[in-house]
Parts: sequence; structure tokens; C-alpha cells
Amino acid sequence: MSIADSIKADAQSLAVRPGHAVRLIGLLLGLVLLVALSQLSLLVGARAIAPSTALEALFAYDANSVDHIVIMDYRLPRTLLSLLCGAAFGVAGALIQAATRNPLADPGVLGVNAGAAFCVTLAVGLFGVQSIHALLWFSFLGAIIITLAVYSLGATGREGATPVRLVLAGVALSAVLGGIGSSITLLNPQAFDAMRQWAIGSAAGRNMDVVVAVAPFIGIGLVIALVTAPSLNAVALGDDLARSLGANTLRARILTLVAVTLLAGAGTAACGPIGFVGLMVPHVVRWFTGPDQRLIIPMTMIYAPVLLLIADIAGRLVLFPGELEAGIVTAFIGAPVLILLARRKKASGL
Repeated sequence: MSIADSIKADAQSLAVRPGHAVRLIGLLLGLVLLVALSQLSLLVGARAIAPSTALEALFAYDANSVDHIVIMDYRLPRTLLSLLCGAAFGVAGALIQAATRNPLADPGVLGVNAGAAFCVTLAVGLFGVQSIHALLWFSFLGAIIITLAVYSLGATGREGATPVRLVLAGVALSAVLGGIGSSITLLNPQAFDAMRQWAIGSAAGRNMDVVVAVAPFIGIGLVIALVTAPSLNAVALGDDLARSLGANTLRARILTLVAVTLLAGAGTAACGPIGFVGLMVPHVVRWFTGPDQRLIIPMTMIYAPVLLLIADIAGRLVLFPGELEAGIVTAFIGAPVLILLARRKKASGL
């Protein structure tokens, strides 16, 4: 296929979009699911709580009520973190997929989450850091270093940064960092007892201090993602055509790097390295939106928290009265999706 034919095919793929009715149905369905699952997250667990009691806890808190304490101190922070971190991981995946034109991209698959988690492990194990405010900066550092390292490794050679090469580089670095991180935890098990659940990926056991600490960074990352979305439409056509259309591809990629660092770093610091959310959700969202990033990113902000809430609630019910971490549930769902995507010659819309 010639360059002209390739550009023509890409332009035609961008023109194929579902109708307004389909997008509206997708938006309404996502909002309904988000509200319903948020409410269910407050009620479901080892201790079942009635909806009326949950409302009382939110608007007429009684410090002497055990149910109110469960809602306000445990389930409300957990629900809010699922909403925030779900949006963070999902949008980070959508940004990486658009910027690299790689349908297999995801902060977990490409090792971004692993890099953030590794630096958090170093901070706890070597420096004794416990404050979420300090851990956030270590997480950001790990996310940006591994993002650059994976792209550099994947771009070596004549073929450049192909999807498969980037995935292999991400998986390899994740394995190395995971092994080193596990060794560090074995050297000082006491320091990491409270982090075992976090290392698997879970919103459980966090308090409102964590929510307050990560919310501004995730909010800034989401705003940058929305601002960058129009430029990513041009990037999807290829650098040459994007520049001919007046798009600043370097600026778009720098903003994408900043947004991914903030989103993946803050999400990992709060809930651990939860994978596959950013891989699955953008592909599902394209059923409603088509390939337009101006629609994909805001719709992903809705559906990614839906997926993480489903995983978190399912984890509470599968081993009731015990719990299964949300990171395990998303991996159980996402691994087959990754295999299916890897077997496809070309993902639609990228």
C-alpha cells in the first residue's frame, strides 16, 4: 500500500462514526451504570447496609453508629477512589493508544504502573516513606522514567516502535521491576505488611486523606487529556499528515506524557498497579463513539470507573465474607482481551 493509499484509508476510518443516537445511548447507559454501581459499592460487603442507613450516614452522620462508621470511614473512600483511579487508568490507556497508534497499549501492559509501583516500593523499603503525599512524587518519577524507557527500547531497530515491540519491552521491564520489588519486600516484611493489598491492586483500606491527596493530580491529568484530544485525532493520521494539517505533534505527545504520568502515577500511588482497565475500556467505548478522541476520552472517564467498580464489588462477593482484590479481577478479565487484540492484525479505529 502506498503512502497516499494509507493516508486515504486512515482518513476514511476517521470518518466512520456511529450515529448520534448510538452515542447518546452509550452516554446515558454509562451514567446510569456509574450512579447505580456507586450506590451499590456503599451497600455491599461483609456487612450489608440498607440504602436508608447509607443516606443517613452521608447526610446525618452518627459517630456512635457502626454502620455509619463503615460507610464514611471505609466504603465512601473506597468508592471515590474507584471512581477517580478508574478514570485515571482508563484515560491513561486511551491517551497511550492514541499517541502511539498502538491498540495493545495500557499503563499496565507497557510497564508504566510497574515503574510507579517500583519507585513506591523503593520509597517505603529504603527510605521509610509512609505519607501518601511523598509517595505520590516517587510514583510520578517511576511512571515517567519507565514510559520513556519502554518507548526507547521499543523504538530501537529498523521497524521502529511497533505495537508488539512496545508490549514486549513493557512486559520485560515489568517483570524485572516486579522481581526486584519483591526482593525488597522480602528483606523487610514488616514494612510492607500494610502494602500487600496495595501491591496487588485494590481500593480497599484507604481513607479520605488518600482521596484528597490524589484527586487534584488526577483532575489535572483529566483536564490535560481533554485539551489534548483534538490534536490526537490528527496524530492518528500519521505525523506527516498531522503536520500538514497544522497540528503540533510534539506538543501533543508532551502533553500526553504529562497526562499519563499524572494519571498513572496518582492512580498507582492510591490503589496500586491495577492493570487492563486502560486496555479494555477504550476499545469498548469506540463501539459508541467511533475513532474520535474528543468523544473517546470523556466516554472513557465514565466507563473506566464502571469497570473498576464492577471489579471491586465482584471481589467482595466472590469470596464472601472474604475479598478478592480488584486488580486480580481486572487481570482475570483483561488477559483474554489482550490475547484477542494481539491476534488481530489491526484494531478498528486506530
